[in-house]
Amino acid sequence: MNNELLAVFEYMERERKLDRETLAQLVESALQVAGRKSIGRVRDLRVELNRKTLNIRAFATLEVVDFVRNRQEEISLTEAQIKYPGKNYQIGDLIEIEVTPRNFGRIAAQTAKQAIIQKLRMAEKDKVYSIYKNHIGDIVTGTVRRFERSDVVVDLGDAEGVMPARERVPNEDYQMGDRIRFLLLSLESPTQDTQLILTRSNPEFIRKFFELEVSEIADRTVEIKGIAREAGYRTKIAVHSNDDKVDPVGACVGLRGQRVKNIVRELSGEKIDIVKWSPDIKTFVTNALAPAKPVRLEVDELDNTVKVIVEADQLSLAIGKKGQNARLTAKLTGWKIDIQKDEADITFEERIALATAKLAAVEDIGQELAASLVASGFLSLEGILAADLVDLVDVEGFDAEIAEQVRAAAEAAFEEQNGKATEE
Repeated sequence: MNNELLAVFEYMERERKLDRETLAQLVESALQVAGRKSIGRVRDLRVELNRKTLNIRAFATLEVVDFVRNRQEEISLTEAQIKYPGKNYQIGDLIEIEVTPRNFGRIAAQTAKQAIIQKLRMAEKDKVYSIYKNHIGDIVTGTVRRFERSDVVVDLGDAEGVMPARERVPNEDYQMGDRIRFLLLSLESPTQDTQLILTRSNPEFIRKFFELEVSEIADRTVEIKGIAREAGYRTKIAVHSNDDKVDPVGACVGLRGQRVKNIVRELSGEKIDIVKWSPDIKTFVTNALAPAKPVRLEVDELDNTVKVIVEADQLSLAIGKKGQNARLTAKLTGWKIDIQKDEADITFEERIALATAKLAAVEDIGQELAASLVASGFLSLEGILAADLVDLVDVEGFDAEIAEQVRAAAEAAFEEQNGKATEE
């Protein structure tokens, strides 16, 4: 009896609940390949494993020929008649003989281990894939098990998932043993194992939480139109109601803010702004910039830009810390957002700086000439064009040539502005 192989079989039968017939077929198939290395090149190699004793025998086939050219695959008619009297073999007949090598039992045990481990890995891969293939984009719960560099390895119960460094929330600190929820982002197969890629930073993570917490979103009464997120810090989510009787923002906030509080708690305190979506871009941008209150908005559809004019005390609120509010509003709406202070609400020094910047942006004027013009009271293109050429010559640092250059530049810029206004 092959004791080493028996120990392997008994362990797999006891611990992995694999029946002996399945194991025997697996080992026979593996030995079919391994046997060729130890036995050599033979015709029709066949390996037979005794299900009770686990003894292994290998067989090969010889063809009866009149003249032997390959002793591993052929046998002469004379030799066949001598070795197997009474069989009455003829040329062309096939004879199966035993070719079991002496060390085949030890080879079988090693091969069995490798084959069974490989089979189990493939079975685990298939099992994981079948369980999770229809759950991509769903929220899963797991326990942090270990760290591989900056990646977090998570035990999901019946499989391991990996949250790569790029999918982590920057200001979240994870500890081994922590029970955390993730979004299943994708299934990858880098080698023979199916790898579950998890995320907590993806904007879809927010969407799934709102679908779980807000029944009106789950039944599609309320629709999420867009999400802009800077993970760990702030998220803006635009919602729209398909029922006039349902307030989309109120539904997402919940009674006493309980629904959104549950989500914020899960996100370790990340701030969430819920805004009402509108097909009118001015209304949508105004809602998205809240709590800042714009004075007016100017839409440039050619440049896909919305200029937002705010009062001086609202400027920092509209832009947000490190530009975050403006940046998220741009992501959410899909428009470039240009926030400026209301000219009627700026100081004399700010008005001078603004006029200088506008004139300096005109081709062939530049910063130095613009500063001289503003210092002499020419604050706009209209003012330059209304003046006589001799008035421009009187500007400090100007001569007739420079005055004509500035007048021509102002005319060209003014015509360009009027042309754009006419097109709009």
